[in-house]
Amino acid sequence: RLGFPILLALFGAGMLYGEGLITPAISVLSAVEGISEQNADFTHLVIPIAVVIIIGLFWVQRYGTGKIGSVFGWIMMLWFFALGVLGLLQTLENPAILAAVNPVHGIEFLLHHGRHGFFLLGSVVLCVTGCEALYADMGHFGKKPIRLGWFALVFPALILNYFGQGSLLLRDASAVAHPFFRMVPEWALYPMVGLATMATVIASQAVISGAYSLTRQAIQLGYCPRLAIRHTSEKEIGQVYMPWINWALLSAVVALVLGFKSSSALASAYGIAVTGTMAIDTLLLFLVITRIWKWGYLAGWAICGTLLLVDLAYFTANSVKIVQGGWFPLAIAAVVFTVIATWRKGRELLFERLRPGAIPIEPFIDSIAVHPPVRIEGTAVFLTAGREGVPHALLHNLNHNKVLHERVILLTVVTEDVPFVPDAQRIEMEDLGHAFYRMTVRFGFKDDPDLPAALDLPNPMGMTFSLMETSFFLSRQTIVPTRSAGMALWREKLFAAMSRNSASATDFFHIPTNRVVELGTQIEI
Repeated sequence: RLGFPILLALFGAGMLYGEGLITPAISVLSAVEGISEQNADFTHLVIPIAVVIIIGLFWVQRYGTGKIGSVFGWIMMLWFFALGVLGLLQTLENPAILAAVNPVHGIEFLLHHGRHGFFLLGSVVLCVTGCEALYADMGHFGKKPIRLGWFALVFPALILNYFGQGSLLLRDASAVAHPFFRMVPEWALYPMVGLATMATVIASQAVISGAYSLTRQAIQLGYCPRLAIRHTSEKEIGQVYMPWINWALLSAVVALVLGFKSSSALASAYGIAVTGTMAIDTLLLFLVITRIWKWGYLAGWAICGTLLLVDLAYFTANSVKIVQGGWFPLAIAAVVFTVIATWRKGRELLFERLRPGAIPIEPFIDSIAVHPPVRIEGTAVFLTAGREGVPHALLHNLNHNKVLHERVILLTVVTEDVPFVPDAQRIEMEDLGHAFYRMTVRFGFKDDPDLPAALDLPNPMGMTFSLMETSFFLSRQTIVPTRSAGMALWREKLFAAMSRNSASATDFFHIPTNRVVELGTQIEI
């Protein structure tokens, strides 16, 4: 059953997808809008240029984050260096701006301006958005590169640039429309627009990669239908590319650009997405602190209560913008939540329908021993989701072909709630007698579920597997929606559509297609 923490996590995942859509759109738009700062006649070119850039961004995703990073890493270093230099030059014009680092000024501002100061937090939060993407990047590059890049370059450059913008606004309040580009000398404006565009394209990579990783882990944990996954690095297992997710994101991002038309209009939607995700993360962190780390409820309330106070302040300040565009990430979260919950519930109903018709494995093997069919050379591996009962593919094969292989493996793949499972713990085996064996192969939710590679590992029975002598038998169910008590009819139809369009187990588990036999059946839910 889906408990409240799982439901909360699923909705948070939906909010993260919403942020993954908004980030490329608002980032690219805000950079390209710099051309109108030099010449207002170029304003009409902003949206077409942004759309072309976004299409190019998603087109290069197939090459993987590793190759993209190696090409654009130096550009990002130049970008942050430029941010720091521009900010430093403006700060030197008015060094008093450095006093802004004192939080007392922010508290005094809030106390003096009251309600208006509080709702200004809805704009202030945009200064810290993007930090949450650092955690998505950790899954691709590890902790050390992220920490080094942040403290040695990114954070100093950002804080200097914000000081510089503040210094400029103190001297020239008219620069409030585009303070960043107003800091740039006129001769350097177009090069800076180009550099900003490349930097925002690369920055969008973090949330796009995060969407791939999130979807992959949802598939492994059974919350999403199987989709095609391509590994883009031979060294880093976390670097993946998912074509379906990529083109779905592209379509939605282009629609956002055409619909909202400006970065300022998208800011309302962006604030809700980020602050909503942050608040849900804090609630889930409380469960981690109390249930996994065992720090106790006092520590959990002290840490998460403080964080939640900040998160909810930002979220409340942004909530007034729901009508202006904040509804979008909430709508995306609701759609993703519905899809994920429907898939999970549909799978539960499917297993419930299959369970009553299952034949217990022990009597079946005993009957085989009494009335043995013809046994042929080789190994037959029957993939089955449950450990109880005879796999339907085995029954169909025996019924139609009247033969069994000399060695029969009933194989179940289990995804553990850990990122990786060591090879030594990958395989469990049980001898069921009469050359029947039950095998359990365990993967972590970030492992690559490669069955042939797993079968090459040492196993408790000391068996060896030759792919040329092994046949894999899979059951493919065709879902027939009915007006049952399980789910609403529209959800059953949605589940049937997802089931039809999900990637085959053959591709997902890296099984050679010439070694696979699929046997289908219709199931009413």
